[in-house]
Amino acid sequence: QLQASGGGLVQPGGSLRLSCTASGGTLDDYAIAWFRQAPGKEREAVSCISSTGEDIYYADSVKGRFTISRGNSKNMVYLQMNSLKPEDTAVYYCAAKPSGTIVAVSTPSVYDYWGQGTQVTVSS
Repeated sequence: QLQASGGGLVQPGGSLRLSCTASGGTLDDYAIAWFRQAPGKEREAVSCISSTGEDIYYADSVKGRFTISRGNSKNMVYLQMNSLKPEDTAVYYCAAKPSGTIVAVSTPSVYDYWGQGTQVTVSS
């Protein structure tokens, strides 16, 4: 089971760090992605990191602002979000993909496990 945390209210230009953790297991063998869904919009893939950490995907909208990483602990993945914009406001979900690769990262059906979501609101 995945748990996403770290969301909150932040002003434009601010930063947040989201955490994804696995209870009862590790994330080592999975590619881990962060998705987000804003009201009235489809869920979109924001970033994904392969099981080895060597391959990373970022959506164009967050390149240069967001950084995904694996923690030293085997069951943590982080999403550091800097220079946040109002359009980043959404519920953010982490998801685990058993193949371990970043192929088809934008396809929700390839992910076996999902966290419950954490709200990120960027507003002045």
